[in-house]
Amino acid sequence: AYAGLPLPHRDYTSTLAFVTGHEDPTKKSSSIDWPSLAKGIGTLVFFMGVKNLPSIVERLVQNGRAPETPVALVRWGTTSRHRTVTGTLKTIVARAKAAAMKAPAIIVVGKVVELRDTLQWFERRPLLGKRIVVTRARAQASDLVGKLTDMGADCLECPTIRVIAPPSWTALDQCIGHIDQYHWLVFTSVNGVHFFFERLFHQGMDARALGHLRTAAIGPATQEELLKYGITTDILPETYQAESVVDAFSREDLRDKWVLLPRAMEARAVLPEELTRMGAKVNEVTAYQTVQASDGVDQLIDGLRQGRIDMVTFTSSSTAKNFKALLPEQHGGLMKGVRVASIGPITAETALSLGFESTIVASEFTISGLCSAIVAHYTSA
Repeated sequence: AYAGLPLPHRDYTSTLAFVTGHEDPTKKSSSIDWPSLAKGIGTLVFFMGVKNLPSIVERLVQNGRAPETPVALVRWGTTSRHRTVTGTLKTIVARAKAAAMKAPAIIVVGKVVELRDTLQWFERRPLLGKRIVVTRARAQASDLVGKLTDMGADCLECPTIRVIAPPSWTALDQCIGHIDQYHWLVFTSVNGVHFFFERLFHQGMDARALGHLRTAAIGPATQEELLKYGITTDILPETYQAESVVDAFSREDLRDKWVLLPRAMEARAVLPEELTRMGAKVNEVTAYQTVQASDGVDQLIDGLRQGRIDMVTFTSSSTAKNFKALLPEQHGGLMKGVRVASIGPITAETALSLGFESTIVASEFTISGLCSAIVAHYTSA
């Protein structure tokens, strides 16, 4: 079914047989009724028969099956390593050899194989067979993993970061306690929104305490997370790039306005610098921190050494930095031939400084944008 092969079909055949393709080698003669199979059954499915493919083809033709009968070999069906090779009884042995088809696979013989051109769906997915490493924090990786998997990729989750609470809540709690003194609340990530509201609720307050504030969110994902708490975004700069921030706030008078910026520890300085340049009084406070994670590192290194990794994705500068830290000090050519996909130019710059040149840089700095860029790359290739 995953190969687009209906076994019986009202317009082709109503008979179907499943046959072992590898009988006991100690038997003196075959117990398979080859004449009846060759002439009396519409669709034949042989299990474990790749090694004996030449013999199976020979017996069918000798017993009356037309050499032009369509044949399909399906290997690793339903998995990301799924492959199908088609031909006829006359050509399939040569085609299977040229395609290096090996066990485990099944052999389907019959006119229903002609329907594959119309019905195949699984193999048309653009990322089928590509093994892609997802370095995002496990708690946030499901969206990226889900999208890539739906498009056929085999995802190896190797989170390089964990998002945790800051060393102390004191600074953020103090800011929330004086929230009435601020004019703007600016969020730069989904994590910033989550941890801010966690502390807001901890102090016995809710979204009503923010009624006097105007809000800004960097990127649509942050905007969507903020909306979950009942807060709409007044301003939406698309990126951290200075031009985007300036353009987004161009119609606002920020002179002497207090701006609360809850975000990651050791975050980039561009945003508070630009807001300050526009006259705002910015209070930057740590809402969370990222630390190195190493889940799945053994599987990652093993995959790189065996050449079974096609691509590594970076969704932030911290994922790139911590990925580099996970590799052996003398990692040599482990990344040779492995493509790198970055969610945006800033992440790509960080990756390049670490020795990872990005083959793909998303033009829309979101998970959906990253996935679209990956698909476009493989489609054009």
